[in-house]
Amino acid sequence: MGYDLEKKLVIAISSRALFNLEDENKIFEDKGVGEYYKHQIDNEDNLIEKGTGFRLVKNLLRINDDFPEDKQVEVIIMSRNNAATSLRITKSIEKYELDIARSAWSGGNDISKYLRPFKVDLFLSANENDVQNAINEGIAAARILPYKDENAKSSTQVKIAFDGDAVLFSEESEIIYKTQGLEAFLEYEKENANNAMKSGPFAQLIRVISNIQAKYPEEQTPIRTALITARNSPAHERVIRTLSQWGVRLDEAFFLGGVDKYEVVEAFGADIFFDDQDVHLENTSKTTPSAKVLYHEESILNRI
Repeated sequence: MGYDLEKKLVIAISSRALFNLEDENKIFEDKGVGEYYKHQIDNEDNLIEKGTGFRLVKNLLRINDDFPEDKQVEVIIMSRNNAATSLRITKSIEKYELDIARSAWSGGNDISKYLRPFKVDLFLSANENDVQNAINEGIAAARILPYKDENAKSSTQVKIAFDGDAVLFSEESEIIYKTQGLEAFLEYEKENANNAMKSGPFAQLIRVISNIQAKYPEEQTPIRTALITARNSPAHERVIRTLSQWGVRLDEAFFLGGVDKYEVVEAFGADIFFDDQDVHLENTSKTTPSAKVLYHEESILNRI
């Protein structure tokens, strides 16, 4: 019987999301794929700096220490690099002592078509096209934003923060707000306070995380989650009822009503923050690893 990924939290991450390969990417853009491959091969034994997603991956993998016979978290490298240039990346993984054994190298082709065969719950990449294709396929995916962690935090608890509308929840309410205004949005939320919102692109991810949390006493959970949303009263009621109906546990919730998010995200100490709007991510990405959730290509929000 093959290795079963079905009941694990499976994170697929590109090499440029795990490591700081921005200089190498510039070589690729300026000088082409041949010079990029040559650079990677020539620098095979040089350790790559940690990237935006490194802290999240490092802390998530620690959860497996509690389940030596049944890993709860699987991290898979899924990269547009080819097999020859992969050696520098895998050697850096070994030097950082990351328990990552599985990988896929597409040699420049779209990597997103391999996500479903690997049972991926979350895909993190710096390549916008790959992230867009993953979202279109219904897989939780986000584009990692550049972030340099000068004092990389190591922790026994992973902290993940989410925006609400168009991330955890569907975009229906966001569309009403953007097309009809605040008053129409608030009225719609009051009228539907007892009706659970539809699932957004990251709803399944939060459910998988909740399953891992349920294996621990509440005070010992290795993953702490937070909802950080621009909603406020009375629009918060529907959010609370939705999460309850989903049977999903959220450890902290902040209904900011338009207050800037970045200070709350930083105070929470997030290993990563997911949002769909640049206006929030521009500030959070300066102090916290952050990633942008793209809209489905058919979304009305792309045309507003």
